[in-house]
Amino acid sequence: MTEPTKSSDYIPVADVEVSAVRPQRTGFTLQGTGADRADYRVELELEVPVDQRTRSVLGELLSQSKWRIWRRAPQPLRSASRVARQSGKPASGES
Repeated sequence: MTEPTKSSDYIPVADVEVSAVRPQRTGFTLQGTGADRADYRVELELEVPVDQRTRSVLGELLSQSKWRIWRRAPQPLRSASRVARQSGKPASGES
């Protein structure tokens, strides 16, 4: 996969190997496990109608894909537990 140049503002968020593709009414839901062993889900919505054969081919192609997700934002990512501590609420999975 092509990576953004080092001078860009993009940071890598996740490398995900797709393990399941489920067709939805207007697209697909892709699920997989990242290099960090976390589970990821991506919902892909198509703005054009596709016939059943095209949908099958797209599903097969997507099921054999890997995704590298990059992010560019004015502020860095914050962890859920850090956000929860700042708001006074426990993060999911914490007591």
